[in-house]
Amino acid sequence: MDKKIISVINQKGGVGKTTTIINLAAGLTMKGKKILVIDLDPQGNATTGLGLSNTENSELTIYSVLNGNKKISEVVQPTKFENLNLVTSNVDLSGLEVETAGDSRRAFKLKDELGSILNDSRASYDYILIDCPPSLSLLTIMALVASDELVVPLQTEFFALEGLTQLMKTIERIKSNLNPSLNIRGILLTMYDKRNKLSGEVEQEARNYFKEKVYQTVVPRNVRLSEAPSHGVPVLLYDKSCPGSKSYFNFTDEFLNQDKPVESAA
Repeated sequence: MDKKIISVINQKGGVGKTTTIINLAAGLTMKGKKILVIDLDPQGNATTGLGLSNTENSELTIYSVLNGNKKISEVVQPTKFENLNLVTSNVDLSGLEVETAGDSRRAFKLKDELGSILNDSRASYDYILIDCPPSLSLLTIMALVASDELVVPLQTEFFALEGLTQLMKTIERIKSNLNPSLNIRGILLTMYDKRNKLSGEVEQEARNYFKEKVYQTVVPRNVRLSEAPSHGVPVLLYDKSCPGSKSYFNFTDEFLNQDKPVESAA
């Protein structure tokens, strides 16, 4: 399995990106996988959601790596969850775009750094998951250039698919110019409300358009999902029997099944 670097991306905020990355990471570690999460969002929500601070240790963040002060191996921190490591983020990251304006290779900086981790046998992560900021900025471009595949959380609400067309155009541009092997691994429908007719309509539209790229699992609106981050734990540990947890356990299984060696006949 060489497709290891996966970004969770959608330029719209509030679609469940961070919730997805935290719980996918937790679900994968429960299945015995070793995971590195990279928080690439200046808001640092994945950082706090996994129980670390996004205000202290400002030297040990992804910002210090992308501005050239540290190697990525120097800023990887353990979380309190087994087999789950994190590269934290904080608000310093928001200045990166301006600071690196003169660097023609800046779009490749994250890719180059992750290459060193992938080549380090001691690190040997099964997956590296990148939490992207809710914009199509330099940070998102860096993630797209570094990634093998993308998971796109899609909130089942009005205009959800319109936002996706913009993302698809960006992905196509990156593919043709900077990262030809980039693929969408799957689209995860989030914040699903089965009492709301619109949720069903968006689901239908997404499945008609993206076919089998849309995961079977849908993530419901669930109060436990929104409470868990403030406790610094994934919902899978905060309340493993709530509907949100059940859906993320299912999603983790679906995610892993995508890497079962089906292609070996080729």
